[in-house]
Amino acid sequence: MAGNAATGSINHLALIGNFLPRQCGLATFTTDVWQAMRDRFPEVRVDVYAMDDHPGRYAYPPAVTAAIPQNELAAYVDTARAIETSGAQAIWVQHEYGIYGGPAGEHLLTLLDRTTLPVIATLHTVLEKPNADERRVMEGLLRRCAKVVVMAERGREILRRVYGANPRQIAMIPHGVPDRAFVDPEQLKPRFGWEGREVVLTFGLLAPNKGIETMIEALPAVVAKHPHLLYVVLGATHPNLVAHEGEAYRDRLKAQAAELGISDNVAFIDGFVEHDELIDYLQAADIYATPYLNPAQITSGTLSYAVGVGKAVISTPYVHATEILADGHGVLVDFRDVAAFSREMERLLANGRDRTRLAQRAYDRGRTMIWPRLAEATLAQVEAAVTAHPKRLSQSHAKAKPLAPNFAAVERMSDATGMLQHSIYSVPDRRHGYCIDDNARALMLMSAIDDIDPVVRDKWTTIYASFLQYAWNPEARRFRNFMNFDRTWCEDAGSEDSNGRTIWALGVTARDGREPKHRDWAKSMFDATASCALELGSLRAQSFAMLGAAAMLEASPGHKLAHAILERFPDDQLALLEEARRPQWQWFEIVLAYDNARLPQGMIRAGMALGRPELVARGLETLDWIVAKQTSPEGRFRAVGTESFHRPYAEPLQFDQQPLEAQATVDACATAFEATGDERWIVEAERAYAWYLGHNDLDLPLATSTDGGCFDGLMPTGLNRNQGAESILALQLANCAISALSKNAQGVAGTGRVVA
Repeated sequence: MAGNAATGSINHLALIGNFLPRQCGLATFTTDVWQAMRDRFPEVRVDVYAMDDHPGRYAYPPAVTAAIPQNELAAYVDTARAIETSGAQAIWVQHEYGIYGGPAGEHLLTLLDRTTLPVIATLHTVLEKPNADERRVMEGLLRRCAKVVVMAERGREILRRVYGANPRQIAMIPHGVPDRAFVDPEQLKPRFGWEGREVVLTFGLLAPNKGIETMIEALPAVVAKHPHLLYVVLGATHPNLVAHEGEAYRDRLKAQAAELGISDNVAFIDGFVEHDELIDYLQAADIYATPYLNPAQITSGTLSYAVGVGKAVISTPYVHATEILADGHGVLVDFRDVAAFSREMERLLANGRDRTRLAQRAYDRGRTMIWPRLAEATLAQVEAAVTAHPKRLSQSHAKAKPLAPNFAAVERMSDATGMLQHSIYSVPDRRHGYCIDDNARALMLMSAIDDIDPVVRDKWTTIYASFLQYAWNPEARRFRNFMNFDRTWCEDAGSEDSNGRTIWALGVTARDGREPKHRDWAKSMFDATASCALELGSLRAQSFAMLGAAAMLEASPGHKLAHAILERFPDDQLALLEEARRPQWQWFEIVLAYDNARLPQGMIRAGMALGRPELVARGLETLDWIVAKQTSPEGRFRAVGTESFHRPYAEPLQFDQQPLEAQATVDACATAFEATGDERWIVEAERAYAWYLGHNDLDLPLATSTDGGCFDGLMPTGLNRNQGAESILALQLANCAISALSKNAQGVAGTGRVVA
């Protein structure tokens, strides 16, 4: 099966983990699995993305495609883009706590959630008692992964019992080992100057949890019968320990040996040993000992190597040891049991036949674990994940039938104070309270939606209007934005954009409110507050304010403050447009951000209200440009992804796509049609609207047509299934806009009107 995978469907993987020359066990493992894949399946390309805890320190080999600075979140996002565009068919993650940035390594999830590829994770640690962050990250990894690989059956059991993992998601693949011949240790001892000595070896980064003290304490009883015994402690001190206390721990161990009178029987070899040299050391030893103190340790690469080359092993019963040494493949003694270590070492050293028999049994087990077997088993899991991964087929959609406006989801997110900001799935999340942005949009919806009971309309119009009214801070002459659930304000003045959007809502309500009382209120509030718009510096805030001012002029022709707002900003925006322009960049800023289509829409509205055709022309030109940027190669609407924001003169990125962008484009195109009568703008509005119904990059509808809800966005891996206020309102306002545009278009068709 694995061979077929390699020569058929699987030819390109992305591998994430530590990599040599970084000095740690995981770097050695990742390097070994990369080499194993290369040797066993040379036709499979494996791109290595190396985690980097000290950027610039390591001279990575050509095998490393790119390094990921551990604590730089932006680097994880950039790597996700690179993997997504590389042609890789799947991502293979080596997961260990401590090598990825963020609490418990949560930055890794940021990377994985920004790719569409299936993920396979090899888990080097499975915690039975995780803290809150560790649990959250592991559960997030389990949700994202198609397959997770453990190296011990206990890992499978813990994943099921502690994390609720799906048993079918878990595969057990033993730690890989080198394919070396079984040799007599006496053949290799001369290389290290160990002739005539009986050698017990422990290998690994030196740290207090390795139990070396137990071994040293056990030695005098053995040395009394085997005076030429040499206990070799091979490995550098753990870098974290060196950073904290230098070599103090190694010095304490040496002092312990001296105090016991066995300094000549203990050798400390301080250094990071390369792979082949390590195997030589192992093969030259008579006994391999792992006196580790952590019973939950699920993986020990060095124990696997010792078994793989055929060593008689004495070990404490941590998880990996109990499994790999079961059924007489090694000797287990209790943690910190000095007498037991002494007894078992002396027994094996005294009886060469028993020692050789035990070593041969270990070697036979190791044949099932050699690296080629790991490569085959892993590639089989990759093939299964890729095969099961849903394929997105390009669909030929008929023209989308618009949804009727539906107030149900808006009402679900609202209470007597106003509309709540966020939800967990469809349930309001009260922790985040309210904001004026959403309540301003909700107020505009109450004027736009037709099919709603008048009593219901009156109730909610009053509630949303009351929120805006209460948000006004006369001392600061600004609207506040964020309110806690207990109705306390989080600030004295909200953002410029929230203030501009509120002015917009007041103008629209003054023009479109269904009851005179609400229109009168909105005009009064506009008159009392809208002068704050004259001081706005944000382009989007200015455009929101211009849209509100244009609506107010329609409600109250000759309104001086509205006229002043409309005259205040267009020329400044045109100057910015000229300054930012490049041959391939026809935009007001050198970057893209959110609600982009509101900038040309505001320009068109200002031009229409002021009788300035050059403003209309510039608005149409920039709208045409942004619409082109928001059209995928397949001809679908593709909202400018949030990861595109604030990247100078850069093409927009695909994800995450937000419902707000589709609504803004529908509205702007409707305004363009109103200004020109050009039916091309109807087509563009319908294209943007169809995004909600599944005519998008993932062929997934965001609108939940039965209850008026809308998911929060398109992620690389699918829908963000939360339904916040902004998303629901974007859909419902788009429903109203597309319905009004259809009626407007029919009216124009009936009269034959074309506006120049």
